[in-house]
Amino acid sequence: MMKKHQTVKDYVRTIVDFPHDGILFRDVTTLFADPRGFRMAIDQLLHPYAGMEIDKVVGLEARGFILGGAIAHQLTVGFVPIRKKGKLPGRTISQDYKLEYGEAIVEIHDDAIEAGEKILLVDDLLATGGTAEAGIKLVERLGGEIIGCAFVIDLPELGGRRLLEGLGYEVHALCDFEGA
Repeated sequence: MMKKHQTVKDYVRTIVDFPHDGILFRDVTTLFADPRGFRMAIDQLLHPYAGMEIDKVVGLEARGFILGGAIAHQLTVGFVPIRKKGKLPGRTISQDYKLEYGEAIVEIHDDAIEAGEKILLVDDLLATGGTAEAGIKLVERLGGEIIGCAFVIDLPELGGRRLLEGLGYEVHALCDFEGA
């Protein structure tokens, strides 16, 4: 008998010790694979922004592309990917950010956003907030205005929500999980 899913959180699978010991990996592929769960997530991610002016959706690599593309489609607006360094063709701008084990760099095409455009930033998971903050900086360097940051999962203990809200950004997450 199939398990009945009633909330987005019910669709998220936890994988113990991935990618290494001590990590509880929150896997959203099970959410994406179920048409009801996926639709529920997209609808709930959109809900707080109903009626707001949004010009583009920006998705953070890689699961943010899946969510962001679906949200952009629902809103009938453009989608802009923020990718790891070296993955975008054409001219880009870059932003480095800290990871728990080092640093990384993300990029956006330098013509992806026009000054004054209202942007919704989307990703699957908010942990420390480093990737989201780097994405916000890229959007703002191009003159875009972040109207909100939407995530399926928040890991509150890692402080990403506190970071982004402390910088003045609205954060919307569909569910949270305790632990790292």
